[in-house]
Amino acid sequence: MAEPQWAGNMPEDVDTDDCMTSYTHIYSPDLLKDQVAFITGGGSGIGLRVAEVLMRHGCDTVIASRNLERLTEAAKKLTAATGRHCLPLATDVRQPQTISAAVDETLKELGRIDILINNAAGNFLCPASSLSFNAFKTVLEIDTMGTFNTSKVVYEKWFKDHGGAIVNISATLGYRGQALQVHAGSAKAANDAMTKHLAVEWGPSGVRVNALAPGPISGTEGFRRLGGNTAQAMGAFSSIPLQRAGNKTEMAHGVLFLASRASSYVTGHIMVADGGSWLTSANDVSKLLGYWSDELKRDK
Repeated sequence: MAEPQWAGNMPEDVDTDDCMTSYTHIYSPDLLKDQVAFITGGGSGIGLRVAEVLMRHGCDTVIASRNLERLTEAAKKLTAATGRHCLPLATDVRQPQTISAAVDETLKELGRIDILINNAAGNFLCPASSLSFNAFKTVLEIDTMGTFNTSKVVYEKWFKDHGGAIVNISATLGYRGQALQVHAGSAKAANDAMTKHLAVEWGPSGVRVNALAPGPISGTEGFRRLGGNTAQAMGAFSSIPLQRAGNKTEMAHGVLFLASRASSYVTGHIMVADGGSWLTSANDVSKLLGYWSDELKRDK
């Protein structure tokens, strides 16, 4: 499907896990000057682009996940592209002790944490009837428990006494009951509720808690694994009001807004950034189940 003529309004992006060769600021380049952001799942996809855009606005970052080799490579790219410091730290968000060690290392090396981005997640397509108990549990452990674990550790070690901003990366899956996504939809729905609860409880400490719910975003593992390329080739995105998938930079700009003083009086908000997809796109159960069945055949 050809992109609409006005798609040129989209910000720069690249489909790979590389930094952009050019970037146009929509906010002051000093918006986050000398702040520090702790980003889970920051070594690839949306998390990497979020790190890059925050760094291009003066922020130093910590990118944390289980794969230290990938994080180290990503940190080199980010520093080379932005000139800011990026600290890669191995962390498993399901294990609070690893988060605690990473936060201690962050405070030792960088002296502060101003922003927490809970981006670590796991997802795949699977009907509920074929989903194992352990698979359902694992997704909730990463997406939901991981978000709570990281938020609690950062709050106790820094935000409680210094304030800060938390942005949880959510999804629109649970808004209509998306087929093949009971695990991820349930996890993200819990995170949306958590966002509101923590905003209420931690507001008096100067902590703002918000969430960004992306739609189909090109250049991400989720887009590839969840059938985005096939949907795009079949013209499925024509049902989206903005007629296209989003890109990673657009998601990073949403995070930048929610994490910065541009949204200083916004908390407890779930900001949907999906081009209007959740309002209009078909939830075709038969087609989705057929797609899943075809994927199984290809894997054999």
